[in-house]
Amino acid sequence: MKVLVIEDEAELREIIQQSLEKQSYLVETAGTFTEGLEKIASFTYDCILLDIMLPDGSGLNLLDELKTINGSNNVIIISAKDSLEDKLAGLDGGADDYLVKPFHLAELNARVKSVVRRKSLNGNNKVELAALCVDLQERLVTVNQKELVLNRKEFDILSYLVINKNRLVNKTALAEQVWGDHMDEADDYEFIYSQIKNLRKKLRDSDSGVEIQAVYGIGYKLTGI
Repeated sequence: MKVLVIEDEAELREIIQQSLEKQSYLVETAGTFTEGLEKIASFTYDCILLDIMLPDGSGLNLLDELKTINGSNNVIIISAKDSLEDKLAGLDGGADDYLVKPFHLAELNARVKSVVRRKSLNGNNKVELAALCVDLQERLVTVNQKELVLNRKEFDILSYLVINKNRLVNKTALAEQVWGDHMDEADDYEFIYSQIKNLRKKLRDSDSGVEIQAVYGIGYKLTGI
């Protein structure tokens, strides 16, 4: 899962990033309104943590921009403002949750999981297709109730494909989802091809009943056989 943290306090931003990365999220950060706007205009995220008070603009205005650019996202406002009016402004503006500073990191992690699960998976942690079951919270993959061992990138690719099962996933979107900012350092998509190749073999050898179809020049689709 890919998370964007838009927070101007550098120390808090780093603490949040480290906490979410321990939960195996891919985390990107922005410290200003401008940086945040550039991120949401260029990439998609499973969840966005948004501070209202940014040095060069209002997080509420950024929320408006977000709705215009991407339609809908999983947004949790994190703010020192705790009045009812501020909370209503954020929620009415399209945010999915509102967390007041200071907060416990365990609560933040729980809120992120809840928002993503509620909107992307209809409240479920598990996604199933044929004999394959992917538990996104436990980061566990099973085939016919037997564990299928994957490395971290293989799991991240599979989880993104299974959430979008039977849909064509653009290879650029897949790269951004799994590798984030580091994707820009790659000259081509060879790093995706090698992971997809290994993942395909594991799915085939385990008799999972699913396959990763390649659409030349565009991307991939996970389907039941």
